[in-house]
Amino acid sequence: MTVPQRYDRIAFVASAGAEAQLALAQLVKLYGNLDPADADVVVALGGDGLMLQTLHQQMHSGKPIYGMHRGTVGFLMNEFSTHDLHARLAAARESVIHPLLMRATDVHGKIHLHHAINEVALFRQTHQAARLRILIDERERMPELVADGILVATPAGSTAYNLSAQGPILPINAALLALTPISAFRPRRWRGALLPNTAFVVLEVLEGDKRPVAAVADHDEVRDVRRVEVLADKTISMRMLFDPGHSLEERILSEQFGY
Repeated sequence: MTVPQRYDRIAFVASAGAEAQLALAQLVKLYGNLDPADADVVVALGGDGLMLQTLHQQMHSGKPIYGMHRGTVGFLMNEFSTHDLHARLAAARESVIHPLLMRATDVHGKIHLHHAINEVALFRQTHQAARLRILIDERERMPELVADGILVATPAGSTAYNLSAQGPILPINAALLALTPISAFRPRRWRGALLPNTAFVVLEVLEGDKRPVAAVADHDEVRDVRRVEVLADKTISMRMLFDPGHSLEERILSEQFGY
């Protein structure tokens, strides 16, 4: 039998919106508010944007994150309630996710390292389509992709921009990454690929001076890249808490059936 975790010491973070700030005031009055460094759990009040921001901030802390929806998009959040938060936290189910590590080399040869929880994406910077070469585990798989861009998505990010680009929804525990083109022109019918999450993905920019490309890891952008390397960083494990029956696994499965 699993012993419920105790999360007595709570740190609250909230987005700047009026709804989130009101919720913050209510919860702090009831439960207090510790610095995240001294807390057992971090409770994020807002939307998915705040959840991603909080996960980035706590990426190396090992603290579990429990979100409550007080923002716009709330796919990664639980329902909001001020009632008996300690009991909800004790009963919550944990999902563990690993971020992607992006290593981007720009036109000047400078290397930029950033982590992404949702996806690493490459985009054309001008009106001209990007030309990209794709290598998987150091083997060329596509000599030329002409497109607006391409992205590598985690299971957690597969329902975000990846889904908007017609990429597949991945179960949260699937040992997979989605490689999804953005408005592919050539090969015209290529819809992307499913890769093992051990894959080492290299995206090389062709004609970078004429067709400049930017790389983005969640919210960290690098302009004028020439080479982007992506792999799952298994050295980092982030813990997300969800109410029973509303786990991230269940939400992603529901998305696949359109509800």
